[in-house]
Amino acid sequence: MIIAVASSDGKEINQHFGQAERFLVYEVSETEVVFKGEEKVERYCTDDPDHARRKPLIETVAGKLKDCRAVVCSQIGPSPQMELESLGIEVYTAEGPIDRVLTEIAKVL
Repeated sequence: MIIAVASSDGKEINQHFGQAERFLVYEVSETEVVFKGEEKVERYCTDDPDHARRKPLIETVAGKLKDCRAVVCSQIGPSPQMELESLGIEVYTAEGPIDRVLTEIAKVL
């Protein structure tokens, strides 16, 4: 299955969904995690409380992750989580080494 993660260093899942400017994409099984590439995105969270493009922006981010079964990040707000889930993308919050976390998640998917 395909899973995307929010990571600032490519080693750990350690980034909030809204702060990510890229998602690392992996093909995951219960025994193997293979890096497939990255999807660059515009940050969902901004410092502008009147930011009017949030809904179209989450749709754009979700569109880039549409082939993923799940997204894993350290934190995510309820609005983007609901949007991803409405598109059939499962959302997990976790921190730690990418390989270990994704192997564990693959066991429950």
